[in-house]
Amino acid sequence: MNDAKKALDSLQTLLSAGVSPFHAVNEGIRRLEEKGFQELELGSAWEVAPGGSYYVNLYGSSLVAFSIGKNVGADKTAPRFRMAASHTDWPCLRIKPSPEMKKEGYGLLNVECYGGMLLQTWLDRPLSIAGRVCLRGRDAFHPEVRLIDFKRPLLAVPNLANHIKRESEKNAEPNKQIDMLPIMTAFKDQLEEDDFFLGLLAKEAGVARTDILDYEFCVYNWEQGTLWGLNEEFYSSPRLDNLTSVEACLTGLLSAGRCGKDENTISLIALYDNEEVGSRTKQGAASSAADRIMEKLYLSLGFTREQYLSALFDSFLLSMDVGHAYHPSKTGNYDPKNHTKVNEGVVIKMSSTQSYATDSTAVSVLEELCRAHEIPYRKFSNRSDIRGGSTLGSISSCELAVRAADVGVGLLAMHSAMETMGACDQDALNRLTTAFFED
Repeated sequence: MNDAKKALDSLQTLLSAGVSPFHAVNEGIRRLEEKGFQELELGSAWEVAPGGSYYVNLYGSSLVAFSIGKNVGADKTAPRFRMAASHTDWPCLRIKPSPEMKKEGYGLLNVECYGGMLLQTWLDRPLSIAGRVCLRGRDAFHPEVRLIDFKRPLLAVPNLANHIKRESEKNAEPNKQIDMLPIMTAFKDQLEEDDFFLGLLAKEAGVARTDILDYEFCVYNWEQGTLWGLNEEFYSSPRLDNLTSVEACLTGLLSAGRCGKDENTISLIALYDNEEVGSRTKQGAASSAADRIMEKLYLSLGFTREQYLSALFDSFLLSMDVGHAYHPSKTGNYDPKNHTKVNEGVVIKMSSTQSYATDSTAVSVLEELCRAHEIPYRKFSNRSDIRGGSTLGSISSCELAVRAADVGVGLLAMHSAMETMGACDQDALNRLTTAFFED
């Protein structure tokens, strides 16, 4: 099996498991613990040591993990950080409270749109549900939390046939409140319960309905990823944005071993939540969470706050999020020179507006790593008259005041229910992240 196929197989495992941010974090923890990483509690004193590897579960949907170099503290020199960050969330439908709706014998779920979805792509697909449910616990402040994945197609959002559309409806964007409500059931009679979703949830969790306090559920595309093309050069799957980068963060940290060649370095990954809605949450990149975790780590190793602040200015952040691949039928939507195609390797994203956190010194670091390790890469810029997207890189690098660069794989149909990448590109991104932590 070649390296590109191995990389896709590992990615597919994460895509299949990561059907909600909570499940993505759970899969990340499984991989970390398999390699000997130990959990640290946010609200407890930490006992950490050079050569050790640890992780912090940040409110269930974000994850911070790090390996401490063997020589950290040996000569009293403050260790620098090598950091890679990505996000665990993706555009989808989220189920609202009291979601059951009944219309003419159909049972529908009341949902809201999370992030910048390409709404039309979610129509006429088999959909399932995953997330977490909070149950009555030992006291009011400690509910029991369980992860639930229904793992089967339960829903669909059917299109309306062109024959019965009004002219004004034929090219209109679907209305988020009216047109995006998924159908869950067709009632056999009028006596069926109003809380058909809560009844199903209670059965799935194995609890009484009265034990359910609250929940957070994603509606996800149930379809699996697949290779396609004349030479299987394309790979399509749900959730490529941004589980491709989560995969690269985990692979890089675990493949590089205990801080690579520089044993006075702390290698760290941060997998944030809520990037698709602005990152301004306690578990998002705009929070102080990473800063506090890193400072707490420094203090636990016996360093001072002054040493921690000094070390940040000699640290580096690799911001990892997907980029836009060149669409052959929409050539006018790209910069005439600085665009990238699938299977061209790592995309280095650049913008003078700083919507991507990249400057020439940071790009030079990545270019040298790519050249030294023969990793294919291309630089990308948006058209000057199209705003384009943004990433958590600028937000996080601003909070930490560190050098940063934005990279990812190129996608076609970003934010679709089914996105497409080059079959070779995950391997290139994994190798860059591994080299970043090793060198």
